[in-house]
Amino acid sequence: MKYRSRADICTEILKIADRGTSKTKIMYGAYLSFTQLREYLKLLLDNGMLSFDEKTMQYRTTETGHNFIKMYERIDQMFDRKQQTGSEKG
Repeated sequence: MKYRSRADICTEILKIADRGTSKTKIMYGAYLSFTQLREYLKLLLDNGMLSFDEKTMQYRTTETGHNFIKMYERIDQMFDRKQQTGSEKG
């Protein structure tokens, strides 16, 4: 399995929670243990990227979270282009 950075995992969680979902679905969708899940949910909630609805017991990606996803994907694309250009020279 490929190593995933903290940003990779946060982005995956935010994508899963886009329209609102349960803790269990996030855990299975992002391939995390319960301990890891708690750590990442706290991080994302504390930074305003996720919100939690106590009525529905669902996590949802906030506007800040959506902005993070967009920035992360732009950076990821830049590295992909750089790798492709570099491998053609080699």
